[in-house]
Amino acid sequence: MELTENTGHPRRWAILGVLVVSLLVIVLDNTVLNVALRTLADPARGLGASQGELEWSINSYTLVFAGLLFTFGVLGDRYGRKWFLLVGLAVFGLASLLSAYAQSPGQLIGARALMGFGAAAVMPVTLSIISNIFDPRERGRAIGVWAGAIGLGVAIGPVLGGLLLENYWWGSVFLINVPVVLIGLVAVALLVPDSRDPKPGRIDVIGVLLSVIGLVALSYGIIDGGEHGFGRPLVWASIVGGLAVLAAFVAWERRIEFPSLDVRLFRVPRFAAPVAVMGLVFFAAMGVMFFGAFYLQLVRGYSPLETGLLMLPFAVAQLVFAPRSATMVKRYGGRAVAVAGLALTSAALVAFAFATATTPIWIVGLIFFVQGVGMANIMPPATESIMSALPREKAGVGSAVSNTVRQVAGALGVAVLGSVLSAVYRDQIEPAARALPAPVRDAASESISGAYAVAERLGPAGSAVTGAANDAFVSAMHWASGLSAVIAALGIVVVLRWLPGRTAEEQVQPPEQVADPELVAA
Repeated sequence: MELTENTGHPRRWAILGVLVVSLLVIVLDNTVLNVALRTLADPARGLGASQGELEWSINSYTLVFAGLLFTFGVLGDRYGRKWFLLVGLAVFGLASLLSAYAQSPGQLIGARALMGFGAAAVMPVTLSIISNIFDPRERGRAIGVWAGAIGLGVAIGPVLGGLLLENYWWGSVFLINVPVVLIGLVAVALLVPDSRDPKPGRIDVIGVLLSVIGLVALSYGIIDGGEHGFGRPLVWASIVGGLAVLAAFVAWERRIEFPSLDVRLFRVPRFAAPVAVMGLVFFAAMGVMFFGAFYLQLVRGYSPLETGLLMLPFAVAQLVFAPRSATMVKRYGGRAVAVAGLALTSAALVAFAFATATTPIWIVGLIFFVQGVGMANIMPPATESIMSALPREKAGVGSAVSNTVRQVAGALGVAVLGSVLSAVYRDQIEPAARALPAPVRDAASESISGAYAVAERLGPAGSAVTGAANDAFVSAMHWASGLSAVIAALGIVVVLRWLPGRTAEEQVQPPEQVADPELVAA
């Protein structure tokens, strides 16, 4: 069936701009904070935060964000997406203000958790609103712009953070969110139409509670294991308990009349395969971003601002290729585009396994660019496939599932690849660490940041420590990069086996006709 009339909202592109800004401020905040960690640890310039407190300033946000994404997607579908977007932005802006003026690490951790609450309300409804205001023929392009905004935020965050820290106090990395949020609230109120599921049925209270408990427990176990190792009973109790609660959630959703998530959707290849692919890709990519920043700032000696600039090729690739991916899908099919994107991403991750302390920096920039091109051609077709498997009124569920998988997989990638990195680093640095005085031996063995701190205390003799730490870290990075490349390559197998090919004719079908009506009925 060919559509002759555009069914999209008359102001859909202006609305998309508002949604992209709302999304960008959320994505930016996480990456901006990464370059401020050293300043926050400084008692004179920051809060004197310990390593554990710095980790939880990031992870408190991730934990709340991942735990509530699915629930807020479901509730947004039921009670109105515009209302959730407004409330989420307001909470995020207030939490940003509280973070900027935090007087202790504990206050910052609490404010960051509140930011995660606001972000969880904003992220899923941006995508579901896009699905409602765009004609199916234009939706792929709009989702490409949406995905490009995520990539842009990840890449330019360190640049913005470096600029702010060079000119202002540490709180500026949070305070900059406030005027953007205020502008966003006005624009959303004036431009964005409200939408909701017209037949929501009864609210699934038990399902919502099970999803929150399961995701929070699983995320906590992943994060805590990545920080302190996976050898402690508490970590596995949290992970196994979280998985058990999520299994109970699936069993519950299968047997009730009005489920929050119809788990039969995972029998639809167009829904299940891209969800799995996005999980694999973000597992690999977020782990590489994590150790890539340490590689550039410590091993290569670049400042936070210079590190951010070196990651700009990733952002450029996202800006150029993500909006054009819809055209590629129409021409070659979603399966072919996704495979090409996964192959490029895997190649970039393999290249990191050969980077050294003396690799020409233009090659490092090229690797980031190739990774950006690859991911720009994975996210849009995968997201479009997920959203086209659902009717428009269920868009929030599809958005929330894909975003939740992405966040949990990203946290798992940082935790698991970070654990591999730490284990190999400790093994490689051990011979050099044995020669150090006992009071500083453990600090040098724990991380490359600890080794650099020890080297500063040792004076001229510290150069041997930094040299050994650099060698150990690069060796560890090679192992972590190799594992991440294997994980990303698994996505190719998933796409080839389960993701259906897409034709130009399918691109113009309404999502209600693409999906199996028996499987999307709630």
